[in-house]
Amino acid sequence: MKISTKGRYGLTIMIQLAKNSGGNPLTIKSIAEKGNLSGPYLEQIIALLRNAGLVKSIRGAKGGYVLVRNPKEITAAEIIRVLEGPITPVEGIDNEEPAQQSLWIRVRDAVKNVLDSTTLEDLTNSEDVEEQELFMYYI
Repeated sequence: MKISTKGRYGLTIMIQLAKNSGGNPLTIKSIAEKGNLSGPYLEQIIALLRNAGLVKSIRGAKGGYVLVRNPKEITAAEIIRVLEGPITPVEGIDNEEPAQQSLWIRVRDAVKNVLDSTTLEDLTNSEDVEEQELFMYYI
């Protein structure tokens, strides 16, 4: 399974919103600038996330987007499934030999388990740790 740009950008949007959880709504422009991404493409992606009930838009001068639920309640799997569809490493495994079929099922299940067990909160925390390590000086 290959995660497309849509899935990667969708995770980027959701991580930015999770980091800002409880703060003012974020605009697409601010998310695009921070990640050096295309604003119009992010608009298309956030529309899918909004239709799936993961984010909501706030109108007005201080408007933008916010998460609908707490970051610890939203999994990477939810986001990827909304943007990419079902998680399948190989198309048409029904026609494979049993040994190959078993392998692809195990691969699919491993990917699903990782995505299902990773929350937005986990992703924001791991990103914070990585940023801290960048500035760690060793003697």
